[in-house]
Amino acid sequence: MILPEGNPVAILGLGIIGSRASSRLSEAGWKVTSWNRTPKGLPGEVATAGAAVKVASIISLYLKDIESVRSVVTGIADALTPGKIVLNHATLDLETTLWLEQFCAARACRFLDAPFTGSKVAASNGQLLYYIGGDEDLARELEFYLSASGKGSHHCGAVGSATVVKLATNLVSACTVQALAESLAIASRFGVSADCLIQAVALNASSSTLSGMKLPTMAVGDFETHFSLSNMSKDSRYMLDLAESAKLDTPAIMAVSKRMEELTAAGLGDLDYSAVAKPYQIQS
Repeated sequence: MILPEGNPVAILGLGIIGSRASSRLSEAGWKVTSWNRTPKGLPGEVATAGAAVKVASIISLYLKDIESVRSVVTGIADALTPGKIVLNHATLDLETTLWLEQFCAARACRFLDAPFTGSKVAASNGQLLYYIGGDEDLARELEFYLSASGKGSHHCGAVGSATVVKLATNLVSACTVQALAESLAIASRFGVSADCLIQAVALNASSSTLSGMKLPTMAVGDFETHFSLSNMSKDSRYMLDLAESAKLDTPAIMAVSKRMEELTAAGLGDLDYSAVAKPYQIQS
């Protein structure tokens, strides 16, 4: 079965990504009803999550964390009627992802574990990449739907596998950006220009898409939010939960998680997670 683009859909969560995904779907011809805990005044927005879900055949969750997902999904239980399709795009812990699968199955709804990689610019341009965990036939059925906001998908296995992959890749990103912040701070203290370091990293085996994105903005103190420090800090706690459950020692993300938690508590949480570089600039 291929879902027609005119099918009614609901977007729950209108933050940096959800609002842009909603806009992309509307532009592509989908009938979008959306909801956010704090009203945004966007086209198609309604007052309650239940009202959004009631009219939808596909529900996409772009919510913030475990607490919001469990609260919102429990609250819309009566509107989750048989045959509806629920996709979770929020980065969660594995336990909550599996809980979502069971919660939907108990109501004869189909569920897909579908977190993404990409931030504000990618969402605006329809260039998110979705990691998919769950039934492959359902994933294929939803390819056209996801193509409105994404450039493609990567099937990881059963429900839960995509959540694990998302957390694993975020671990790399968090540790990399902290390393970039420290390298920039050390180089600057010894009189090396930011431009020199940026070029050196670009020529080095350590170069990556992420270093190319973040190092230049960190060097000029541009911490415009593409993915917030508070969100990455939250995700790092889920990474540590996974490591603990697997009885693995993960000192790098443990240290970076502690640092991000401290900086979030210090008031930097709403900035981009590259704001781990900001304290070094304040000290200079």
